[in-house]
Amino acid sequence: MTVSDTIREVFLRETFDRFHRPEYISPDPLEFVYRYDDPLDREIVGLVASAFAYGRVAQVLKSVEKVLGKMGSSPRAFLGSVQEPDLREMFRGFRHRFTTDRELVELLVGLQGVFRRHGSLQACFLSGLRAGDDTIGPALCAFAGELDVHGNGGGYNSLIPAPEKNSACKRLHLYLRWMVRSDAIDPGVWTDVSPEKLIVPLDTHMFRTCRALGMTTRSQADGKTALEITSAFREIEPDDPVRYDFSLTRIGIRREGDLSRMIESCARVHRD
Repeated sequence: MTVSDTIREVFLRETFDRFHRPEYISPDPLEFVYRYDDPLDREIVGLVASAFAYGRVAQVLKSVEKVLGKMGSSPRAFLGSVQEPDLREMFRGFRHRFTTDRELVELLVGLQGVFRRHGSLQACFLSGLRAGDDTIGPALCAFAGELDVHGNGGGYNSLIPAPEKNSACKRLHLYLRWMVRSDAIDPGVWTDVSPEKLIVPLDTHMFRTCRALGMTTRSQADGKTALEITSAFREIEPDDPVRYDFSLTRIGIRREGDLSRMIESCARVHRD
């Protein structure tokens, strides 16, 4: 069915009202962030949890739990005291789908480097953010580079994609949503980045949903498509284009709604 602008907005707002509630967070790796009070711990935990957010949610939660369990009550203190050889030994044999222990250690060492140079992940991100940028895209490229998980040779690391290669970077944008937005769902750990510049965390489910809503006609869920969909959301919510991300993804994750029927219901109510 063709979705008009009015029906689309009704659907988005009804879905938001239904699902944008704290009781719908679990199961979601975001729940790990809420275990910690210190912002420095939260930003580390958020990056680790979002980096593993691919595959079955039960396995994601298990892998994140395993990593954080070794980092103790303060991941920031842990990273400030442990050496790279110890990390390699501690996580030897770790695996999450196709992510290896080497890739995990590269991420943790990269985090150590960021804290040495900037003092926090927020400060690192802000160092690459420019007032004239339309989105956080350029700052994200700089941020990923600061983590230095790919090395000078541009090696592959499944936990942190290379934004400059037109990846949708779903997990990094998910992380930024958690850090930047502040409401009943997102903790808003960072206070100096505007949500109006965020980009939609685009995965297969979100891509299908947005195509059904007529927000893109592109055939690939890549970086260009993420920007196109974000632009469509920005027409509805100029100051908060990723406002509907959490509620829309609940439809598939919790299996509590049928997308086509939900859209048709909104259309029927609008006609009536």
